[in-house]
Amino acid sequence: MPADAVLAQLLGDAPFLSVGILTADLAHLEDELRRLEAAGMRMVHTDVMDGLFCPMLTVGAPFVAAQRTSLLKDVHLMIEEPLDKIGPFVKAGADMITFHVESARNPHRVLQVLGDAANANDPARGVLRGIALSPGTPLEVLPPLLDEVDHVMLLAINPGWGGQRFATSTAGRLARLRKLVASSGRPILVGVDGGVTRANVAQVAAMGPDLIVTGSAVFDGTAGVEANARFMASQLRVLPG
Repeated sequence: MPADAVLAQLLGDAPFLSVGILTADLAHLEDELRRLEAAGMRMVHTDVMDGLFCPMLTVGAPFVAAQRTSLLKDVHLMIEEPLDKIGPFVKAGADMITFHVESARNPHRVLQVLGDAANANDPARGVLRGIALSPGTPLEVLPPLLDEVDHVMLLAINPGWGGQRFATSTAGRLARLRKLVASSGRPILVGVDGGVTRANVAQVAAMGPDLIVTGSAVFDGTAGVEANARFMASQLRVLPG
């Protein structure tokens, strides 16, 4: 299936979850992925942090490659200068790679390289290209890049610091982003990441994103991973109030 067909299918299924895997029981990674599959999830989300762009240090391409799953692999690069570092993640089977516009000197070139990449799972499919923006980054950086983008993700927290609350400015930023995407005339996924919990997921979904990233609300240290995932998915079309 070509990349544009995958993108169209995802847009047709919106809103949907991409579940962060780093809070799972990584000693039983395969079992945790099977639970997400059984719950009907579409994507597994991997946060790659280098200790430079943000303070935490997490995982690299070998961890992405170790994910043996039918789920689409959604890789979020929170790393300095991704241009020369994306190749291993493509080879590891990433289906979508999202990098921070703040971290790249030449974000347009990163998008071009991703646009030429062959998907390791299906060379005919390509890799979906994403840009992430931290809460303090103006949306005005986006228009010159939208012709090369398949996904724009707004962070509702600052990348790499735990314990943050969902930023109240996100709703307004998301509405403005929707207008930018509409004016581009291109099919582009709009995502939100950070601070999404069982308590607020319905309110976040009502803001209108296509993709919502959640992690610890699903992988909460209990045996209820599949039930948690199903609950979070059930809230995506529940209007608050």
